[in-house]
Amino acid sequence: MRRTILIVGAGPAGLSLARSLAGSPHQVVLIEPQPREELAAPPPDGREIALTLRSERILERLGAWQHVPEAEKFPLTEARVRNGKSPFALSIGSGQTGALGHLVSNHLIRAALFKAVDGQPNVELRCGRKVVQARTSPAGAEVTLDDGTRLAADLLVAADTRFSQTREQLGIGASVERFGHTMMVGRIRHTKAHRGVATEWFDHGRTIALLPLGEGISSLVLTLPDAEAQRVCALPDADLTALYARYLGDEWGEIALETRPTPYPLAMTYAERFSGPRCALVGDAAVGMHPVTAHGFNFGLLSAWRLARVIAQASDPGEPSRLKRYAIRHRVATMPLYQATLHLVGLFTDDRHRARPIRAGVLRLGALPPVRKAMGRLLSEPGMA
Repeated sequence: MRRTILIVGAGPAGLSLARSLAGSPHQVVLIEPQPREELAAPPPDGREIALTLRSERILERLGAWQHVPEAEKFPLTEARVRNGKSPFALSIGSGQTGALGHLVSNHLIRAALFKAVDGQPNVELRCGRKVVQARTSPAGAEVTLDDGTRLAADLLVAADTRFSQTREQLGIGASVERFGHTMMVGRIRHTKAHRGVATEWFDHGRTIALLPLGEGISSLVLTLPDAEAQRVCALPDADLTALYARYLGDEWGEIALETRPTPYPLAMTYAERFSGPRCALVGDAAVGMHPVTAHGFNFGLLSAWRLARVIAQASDPGEPSRLKRYAIRHRVATMPLYQATLHLVGLFTDDRHRARPIRAGVLRLGALPPVRKAMGRLLSEPGMA
């Protein structure tokens, strides 16, 4: 008997899961509020995704990696972390053969995944529709759409953002950490070479990161308190360029705006459980990370891959023991880094004088060869397959 899997949310995690189920005997229904045209050609949103080598391999297996233009895959050879104006930098990846991964624009990954899924025989796309009610029981799952349509399934998967309404409708709680800070992302041009090195430093009242893209161009990620970020986003181009130049100094030479910044209020979320009767959570609906460790997208991709591995060929994809196996594996793989990130953000955004020497000590501890090697491995290969 053919089984049905409903996936709420056709973002990267939802599309990845649908594609991972290619060749399975199950019917997959993807429900997404956005119109099909926007899924096929998503507009740029300013975000550059640091893909690990494992994530690249998964995207390749899904048939999506080849849809990303080669000229838009920017190698990340090293990552450096600094504390304020200290000349010392924790370096991850220096001396390593090959890249840690690649930086790719979020909208290009989304478009590539859509191309991989589009036309897949066992996938039905329901675009422009929103789930207004979702419920599950040991007997099955059912959702009601905003046009009154009711859909029944053997498994319901929530893949609809870290503030998932589907998760809430299923009665699954989540811890939410709001930081009162906003991340602004945009591209700049600079006259000095970045050499594929990403640099992040924690300064008084702000965090700055430069992510290497094409020659002479980087993504500038600036994190400020919400009110200050709102003010900065409203600055005219000339004033914004002058502000960036003051923050960056002359290390990257003369700079110029390539794109205006796009703001994203920061929050971390972690679902109290990743599965339930006839339901599962993937992507940000399961774990919503802070961008400081650049693992949010990678965790989302891994969650879809892990879930697909336990349900793809199952006679019943909603069988409780299979969903529990996925939930345990994904929790074991994500909880340590989630907690470490939470503490790291707390420490490095603490502007009290007593926190500064602690931050310096943490960076120097990370510079020890065994620790640095382990961190490099973690950045390039997060979690378990």
